[in-house]
Amino acid sequence: MKNTRRNFIKKTAASSVLFVAGGVLPQFSAKSYANILGSNNKINVSMMGVNSRGNALAQNFASQDNCNVVHVCDVDSRAITKCLASLKERQTITAKPYTDFRKSLESKDIDALVIAAPDHWHAPASLIAMEAGKHVYVEKPCGHNPNEGEILVKAAKKYGKVIQMGNQRRSWPNVIEGINALKSGAIGRIYFGKGWYTNNRPSIGIGKEVAVPEWLDWDLWQGPAPRKNYKDNIVHYNWHWRWHWGTGEALNNGTHMIDLLRWGMGADYPTKVSSNGGRYRYQDDWETPDTQTINLDFADNMSMSWEGRSCNGKDIAGSTVGVMFYGENGSMLISGGNSYTLYDLKGTVVKEVLDDTVIDPRNKSNPAELLDALHIQNMFDAIRNGDTLNADIDSGHKSTLLVQLGNISQRVGRSLEIDSTNGHIIDDSEAQNLWSRAYQEGWEMKL
Repeated sequence: MKNTRRNFIKKTAASSVLFVAGGVLPQFSAKSYANILGSNNKINVSMMGVNSRGNALAQNFASQDNCNVVHVCDVDSRAITKCLASLKERQTITAKPYTDFRKSLESKDIDALVIAAPDHWHAPASLIAMEAGKHVYVEKPCGHNPNEGEILVKAAKKYGKVIQMGNQRRSWPNVIEGINALKSGAIGRIYFGKGWYTNNRPSIGIGKEVAVPEWLDWDLWQGPAPRKNYKDNIVHYNWHWRWHWGTGEALNNGTHMIDLLRWGMGADYPTKVSSNGGRYRYQDDWETPDTQTINLDFADNMSMSWEGRSCNGKDIAGSTVGVMFYGENGSMLISGGNSYTLYDLKGTVVKEVLDDTVIDPRNKSNPAELLDALHIQNMFDAIRNGDTLNADIDSGHKSTLLVQLGNISQRVGRSLEIDSTNGHIIDDSEAQNLWSRAYQEGWEMKL
């Protein structure tokens, strides 16, 4: 029988048990009972994907007084070894290693799954975790395509689980203050917003088909994606630039900036989306744009744009990454850090709120650990007390969708008309074909 998502769900459902009044269930040892959420005030998490960003997240979760990282999951045995060593400096317990995260989810000790695997895994793993009764922390983007985001929104309601997306800036205090200032009319009616990301990424070259390294489970790395032969320039980071697994710079970094713009401008779904750009800098296996401008029009005379330059790192407004809001009475800059600056219409600084926390937006694994801990604690408060999530899956999907629509526009080579009530593409069958994706047999995402 194939070891697929479908079979795992059947197995989990068949082995699930109900809690009963009057004591510990026979299936639980005293030790495992002590680890049930709330009994010792600690949340037990399993980490999925711990090579780079996941390793940093694992250390951050382990550093929280109210959390234990009890499982470490990765298809790369080297990443597991490295992460386990890192965790020894952050917590007293020893995490268990797993190649297959689904084995981890069978454990009743696990309260939540933290997902930092490649983009094509984000939504399928989130759904599998919720079906297994776990809460979810998923890095952006929440899905590889729009259909996956819509499924997660429905799944969160169906299973009643907390799912927080990694739009960490929604938990940064000065950013929250700046957004609240916008909503209080600090620059009047906002009619335009601009976001950007810049870097100097090198060429990824032309990959060669070679034998799969002994440290890698290539079949499980691909998981829900239809199978392709292994090439030597895909794992671990360059998959970002291949449509089959990745979503380009737009979702890799653009999601954060579009989310800030959407938040500050109070925007949901656009009416029109267009994208221009391409792979301009090098001739190699990189498919997604290294230079891209996404434009989004909204109702009520409002629009926003995102500029991504993967191969030319010249900053904008003194920051490698950021957003600028333009209103009737002035503008506001939120750069890459926990800060904001207000300007009047002449460009004079009216107010500046700074934070001396060191942040490196170009750091691929851990740009802002201390501030990101606030996002983690917000999720824990939601799990324990039912507090409101700062970046729930509904808002996460909406922000992800805007850049996904930009990529769809880019791939079909024309602007898209959008239904502003739900974000769906209007009367364009070719573009609509990119709303979802083909899956490896047995891995289809279904509720």
